[in-house]
Amino acid sequence: MDANEHGDVIEVTDLRRVYGGGFEAVRGISFSVRRGEVFALLGTNGAGKTSTVELLEGLARPAGGRVRVLGRDPYAERAVVRPRTGVMLQEGGFPSELTVAETARMWAGCVSGARPEREVLALVGLERRAGVRVKQLSGGERRRLDLALALLGEPEVLFLDEPTTGLDAEGRRETWELVGALRDGGTTVLLTTHYLEEAEDLADRLAILHEGRIAAAGTPAEVTAAQPSRISFELPDGYFLGDLPPLGELGVSGHEAEGNVVRLRTRELQRTATGVLGWAERAGVELRRLDVRSASLEEAFLGIAREASSETAEEYAA
Repeated sequence: MDANEHGDVIEVTDLRRVYGGGFEAVRGISFSVRRGEVFALLGTNGAGKTSTVELLEGLARPAGGRVRVLGRDPYAERAVVRPRTGVMLQEGGFPSELTVAETARMWAGCVSGARPEREVLALVGLERRAGVRVKQLSGGERRRLDLALALLGEPEVLFLDEPTTGLDAEGRRETWELVGALRDGGTTVLLTTHYLEEAEDLADRLAILHEGRIAAAGTPAEVTAAQPSRISFELPDGYFLGDLPPLGELGVSGHEAEGNVVRLRTRELQRTATGVLGWAERAGVELRRLDVRSASLEEAFLGIAREASSETAEEYAA
């Protein structure tokens, strides 16, 4: 069976990975990825992203828990799973003296049913660099070559480990468009990234890892919704925070005031913004430098990291 009854192509249950010396890099995480979905793993350096992806790719046996890719154990049944997956590592490590075309041709010889190398090079914008030696490529071009080789076998499941590292803004956007097109064509994509904008733009769902555990998971909107929105403005001279309506009535959950500058935090953005602007209208005042914004994935990520770090410190203190 290729997927479970819910259409999950990747299933991870209580997964653990332990390195020599007893260091536990992955500490009992669980998540699933549906067919034709882009799923992002986020986290700071050392959070366990690459360690998790390597287990999904079948490069190591888990220390505990269970992982299934296309309904099979990617380590014990690697010969069956590997031909149906594509893998883009953080570093490809290809022979530097080969040209781009020769590298793609060599790699195609190791892939069942590989598509023509010209086709995959065109997909990633390297067709005009086919005759260039790998050692002469820029860092961004090498990342494009890594992606091209991962796509040679038209994989059902694609693992992308930091796919846009080293790319310029245009190259990153083109890669996003390609990943979106693959997803629309039915390819299941699991990616790790340090670029929160990338996860927000591409991912249908995501998980934020911290010290080997999942600190938050869901759609980007669900994860950001857990963090407060913000409103900031500058009061006119002669007005103070206390002149506003009671903050509780405005739905404000926290605030700071520095001179005439007021910053409000709220989980009811529309209610708070309406109350503040209504008060300004009635008072006949202008709120200068007005800034109203929902929580971003970056704010959610940083908030989760701070909270998790604080909890860890409390555990050690106890």
